[in-house]
Amino acid sequence: MTDGSGPASALEAAIHRLDQAVAQLDLRLGALAAKAEGANGGLFDEDRARLAADLDASRGRERDLEAAGLQASAALGRAIADIRAALGEDQDDEPAGAESHPQGAEA
Repeated sequence: MTDGSGPASALEAAIHRLDQAVAQLDLRLGALAAKAEGANGGLFDEDRARLAADLDASRGRERDLEAAGLQASAALGRAIADIRAALGEDQDDEPAGAESHPQGAEA
């Protein structure tokens, strides 16, 4: 029998200390991995939220630009009508040289 003071006992004690150190290392690595996963998920959530906000802002600008385009088109239409009126043209005028006849009337 061994009295606990021999080389085998020292080896068993070293193995025990190594097992404890590995167990502590596993616990710390697990905690760090969980923390890293949480941080990565948070970063993805932040990116997703930022992208959603950017998309909403872009859609708002698109609506504003469409409205501005419609207003510009209407203003151009009014300007063209004003220019034609100033030149004495009607939109219903026929090209020069064409005769106007009431519907069903013969020339």
